[in-house]
Parts: sequence; C-alpha cells; structure tokens
Amino acid sequence: MAVSSFPCIQPVRAPFRACSLFSTGVCGRFRNKKKINAIVFASSRKLDKDIDLQSKVDTLLDSIKWDDKGLAVAIAQNVDTGAILMQGFVNRDALATTFSSRKATFFSRSRAALWTKGETSNNFINVHDIFVDCDRDSIIYLGKPDGPTCHTGSETCYFTSISDLLKEQEVEENNLALTTLYSLESTISQRESELAGQHGKPSWTKRLLLDETLLCSKIREEADELCRTLEEKEDNSRTASEMADVIYHAMVLLRRKGVKIENVLEVLRKRFSQSGMEEKQSRVTTQN
Repeated sequence: MAVSSFPCIQPVRAPFRACSLFSTGVCGRFRNKKKINAIVFASSRKLDKDIDLQSKVDTLLDSIKWDDKGLAVAIAQNVDTGAILMQGFVNRDALATTFSSRKATFFSRSRAALWTKGETSNNFINVHDIFVDCDRDSIIYLGKPDGPTCHTGSETCYFTSISDLLKEQEVEENNLALTTLYSLESTISQRESELAGQHGKPSWTKRLLLDETLLCSKIREEADELCRTLEEKEDNSRTASEMADVIYHAMVLLRRKGVKIENVLEVLRKRFSQSGMEEKQSRVTTQN
C-alpha cells in the first residue's frame, strides 16, 4: 500500500476588498484608513477536505502493527536507483512527522527521541512516497537523498558483502549492493579508469570508450536491430537480447559523457508527473 498524500492545512492571506460591497463614498472612507487584511481559508470545503485527510492519516497510523515498544522497521530507498539507503525504526510520531515534513524521520532507540536524517549533515532524504507491507509491520520511505546516506560517507549503508566476509576479503565502501543496471554502470566506469595504464589489446568496452565514432555507429546499429524485431515479428527473446545491446552501448556513451543512469531515471520520473505540454515547456525553459 502506498501513502502519497501528506496532510497540510494552510491559511491563505488575501486583501479584503470592501469596495465591491459598498458605494463609492463609503469606499473612499475605507481607503483613508489602513488597509484591511484578513486571514481566510480558501473555502470551508477545503477545510473539510483537510480535516477528512487528517482523519484518514490517523486511521492509517492506528492500523500499523507497532511492536510492544510502539516501533516498526522503516527502510529508506532511493526513488530513482532503487538502492536501499538505510534502515531505522519509527514510532507513530516519527511517521506522522514524515507525512508533514516530507523528510525521512526516525525514532532513535538509544536517545529515545525523534531524529530526521540529515538534521546535522544536511544530507536529507526527501520522501516522495511511503509504502507499508502486506502485514503493516514495516515501512518504506521512497525518496531522493541530498547526499551520502551513511555516516561513513558512503552512498548507502549497505556495502558489506557476506560473500566477501566469508572469503575474508577486505570490505570496501564503494562495493555497494547494486542491481544489474548499476553493476553494469560500475563495470563500465572501472574499465574507463583502467584506460590510463592500458597495455595490449583493449576490451570491447575500452575500445568503445576510446572511439566515439565506433560507439555511435554501434548504438545506431543496435537500435535498428531492435526495431527490426518488431517489424519482422521476431520472438520476444530476440527483442530482449537486442534491447540489452542498446542499453549496454548507450550506457557506455553515458559514461563517456559523464552522465549517470540515475540522472536519466530522474528525468523519466519527473516526466511521469507532467503532461506532454508541461514537459515540453520545462525543456524549453531549461535550454534557455
């Protein structure tokens, strides 16, 4: 279940226009006095809607299966990369605070107090959505981090591989728990870093990084082959294979340009919430 609405009842300050109600003479006397401003709510309907929303939030908080200490596990996840950033605990107040502030907030068991991730480092996690599991005893904060999440300076708190520990290998903080797409990005980046000391015949990835003409020709070739799987009604496994080729070569180009796949996914996410006209206008504004 996703929880994407955050309760917020905000008053609107607007000038009180008495002249629309009285004659010109009376209005003149109003103008000779100080301006009249009134704090008004947008409408009683808006107020009723906000109160109803707050009631729903309270009901949701009541439905969470808090443990005997009033806590539940909360996991922060990067909305664009899917990376698991950190895990903490929340109580009712921490979750309610996250609703209202849109900053990932937890409950510190050692200090017995609420704490917002980033309150000292400024590396906040800006929450876009909140999910609860099927049993309602654990929570996911789906958000965008402002910087490294781990206190060590690592992007996430998860960089210790059990496989490495069993092999008694040294733990490296850049060995993050990566999904397939980000493992590929990491490998391409590593190949680029090896170019300076390259001896002998380079790998295919290194050849592409060194030759932009070859790289661009391969992207066009693979894109054409992908389209042909549709036009020539080839089977789905062939389509998946050609799409994999397109993604791989395109990611080499991204590495050559110094663009992260996360940046691409962020652009896609922002486009999801825009109409075609809004998206086009935002691009024009950015270019200008």
